[in-house]
Amino acid sequence: MNLTLHVWRQNGAHDEGKLVKYKVEDVSPDASFLEMLDALNESLAVKGEEPVAFDHDCREGICGSCSMVINGEPHGPERGTTACQLHMRSFRDGENVYIEPFRAAAFPIIKDLVVDRGAFDRVIQAGGYVSVNTGNAPDANSLPISKEDADASFMAAECIGCGACVAACPNASAMLFVSAKVSHLGRLPQGQPERRQRVLDMVGQMDEEGFGNCSNHFECEAACPKQISVLNIARMNRDYFGASIK
Repeated sequence: MNLTLHVWRQNGAHDEGKLVKYKVEDVSPDASFLEMLDALNESLAVKGEEPVAFDHDCREGICGSCSMVINGEPHGPERGTTACQLHMRSFRDGENVYIEPFRAAAFPIIKDLVVDRGAFDRVIQAGGYVSVNTGNAPDANSLPISKEDADASFMAAECIGCGACVAACPNASAMLFVSAKVSHLGRLPQGQPERRQRVLDMVGQMDEEGFGNCSNHFECEAACPKQISVLNIARMNRDYFGASIK
């Protein structure tokens, strides 16, 4: 496959960026998108040019580091897939491919396709935990949990914090991410003692970080590589209103 890439290049949050055109040739359709970028960077290095900066770690769809917008869609055209799991057979030979970083005021650009998602870490630090005593692990059946609650908690816990929901939302809202973290703990007995304070703290930190508000476009669920449900947002709103009253 031969492709024309239009890659966003920018030295930092305060510098002006631009799309730079590159040609890549003989790309295997079985290569991953990040392997294609590796090949591009190798060719740039041979020419003495600066490689394209992009985030990656596990390359298995687990860490959420490979955050980039591909042809206008976070993580690319495939549903339920991170950029590292996207294969080049999803594109046509000779196609123009536009690659940009996640766009959000709360995600300042570090360099090229790399953004600072530390805002997510601070939201988690605000309340994404349970306070428990140390010691031996409790018996497996000491805290009975219904299958419905266990399944809902596990599905919310699948959120990898990649930020695709923020990048897809026209308001750059982090509601899907925050609601997944709130629901993950709020559906379990261990999360009940701090349930009300948790949602107040995490939503408060989300607002402080400068994320936008949810206006029910549902683009977040469509872009999420783990297909987290927007029902978590409804649950978080209910918990937030209840905690605000009490």
